[in-house]
Amino acid sequence: MSVETVAIKHLRQTNLATRWNLSPRTLERWRWLGEGPPFIKIGGRVVYRQEDIEAYEAGRRKASTAEVTP
Repeated sequence: MSVETVAIKHLRQTNLATRWNLSPRTLERWRWLGEGPPFIKIGGRVVYRQEDIEAYEAGRRKASTAEVTP
């Protein structure tokens, strides 16, 4: 029987902040407010799964500035 290992990519808060050109404190505030992408917290370390980041980005796509963000 073969066991397939799936590599899950995670980004730290600073990496995601750099990707989106935000302050890491903005991500901290979003977590506190319950906004932003889902995150994983183990001990004191916070990480974001790549698939959750991509899903969050896809959900924020707009065709026009008149569209309302949910």
